[in-house]
Amino acid sequence: MSLAANDTPAYNMPAQHLIPVGDYLNQLMAIPPSRMFLINKSLAVYKQKNPGGKTYDASQGDGGASLPGVPRALLERALQLQIEHGTAYDMPFGTEAYRKSVVEQYWKLDAATGLGPANVIGTQGGRDALVKAYGAMLALGHGRMGDLVVVSRVPWISYNWGPYGVGANVLLAPGQPSQGWTYTEESLQACVDFAARDGRKIAGVVITNPDNPTGLTIAPERQVALAKAALKAGAAYVLFDWMYHYVTDEQPMDLNSFIQNFEPEERKRLMFLDGITKSLGGSNVRNCHLIASDDVIKFIVARASHAVIPSYFSLAVAQAAYEQGFRQAAASIIEPTNESRRVLGKFLAEHKFEHIIGKGYYAFINVGQWMKARGWKDTEPLGQYLAEEHGLAVVPGAYFSEYGGDWVRFSYATPSDRTLGAAERLVQGLAALTA
Repeated sequence: MSLAANDTPAYNMPAQHLIPVGDYLNQLMAIPPSRMFLINKSLAVYKQKNPGGKTYDASQGDGGASLPGVPRALLERALQLQIEHGTAYDMPFGTEAYRKSVVEQYWKLDAATGLGPANVIGTQGGRDALVKAYGAMLALGHGRMGDLVVVSRVPWISYNWGPYGVGANVLLAPGQPSQGWTYTEESLQACVDFAARDGRKIAGVVITNPDNPTGLTIAPERQVALAKAALKAGAAYVLFDWMYHYVTDEQPMDLNSFIQNFEPEERKRLMFLDGITKSLGGSNVRNCHLIASDDVIKFIVARASHAVIPSYFSLAVAQAAYEQGFRQAAASIIEPTNESRRVLGKFLAEHKFEHIIGKGYYAFINVGQWMKARGWKDTEPLGQYLAEEHGLAVVPGAYFSEYGGDWVRFSYATPSDRTLGAAERLVQGLAALTA
């Protein structure tokens, strides 16, 4: 193939690899900004009406705001690492030392897993990891734009829009509120069948444990069964989002034992996401890691080299926590959250709320009867009412999907006295609707 003359425009690659022209971008919905960052702003109205009045923020998914966050000693250790490391470019996956720390100090992976440092990529927080994972699902799975990422019936807000922004459509799996909208083998097969009728395939299935927004916890053996069902039905990949798994009064997930349930060929189609955002309260530190097969990691690293490379300091904070021993490092988040969960669970049972409270940070509470008594179609106006009139910020379930329209997400990632105060304020606010 001869080169075009220098005075002639030229593509940077062979014509057969060019992106086909299409107008689908004109057909896309505008991706809205997340309202999660604005919810607690409504508390300002209450403060204006009630100077000095006490407010409660049960909307937070942020232990760096509602709890102490990353301990100072870890930040100082991370700064020391940064000074020693310098400020030159790192690799798109982070650093080799970070990779080893994730494998050897955090997960303590053994050789039988088939996973090592080369299967780890550091990312600039969970959203970055997810967007990179969605791209890999599309390209390495069925190799098509417009295929589907399956999420729960009431998913985390960014699960709705992250895949869409990189060319995947989102499919809400069948599920019942009485079971926390959890997947079943039948519902995953229904997703595959639905996709086929529409000329699409399943690029990936996301399994979140503990769940956001519901707090639902799925036992490891159940996660295995669901993943195997999804892969057998034709899903290209299954991604396990375990961002909250350390914030529990039980044992965290054990990747060593978990992955032994899958055959070598199945393991190539699994991805695991974890990080320090929730369990260490490092929301603005922005550190997450993704563990996947060689092919997936190589694909993501190549693209990350032209896009987002994780900051060294974020890696260093995680390394400092892993050096110390993660449960000890995260105790200032884990212990008060566990105590609040016990207090809130008892309170909700005593007040006979229909609710889901598994592990993690959140309870999902059905407030439909009070909402409907006021004539509201969903919990969005209820959220504004509770914040402005009663000084309580919660997240309307309608923000996640219309199927959560009768519910609110209530964060208990606060000291137990604050959690109890917020729960009492919820009862007061709901009672005032029917007084």
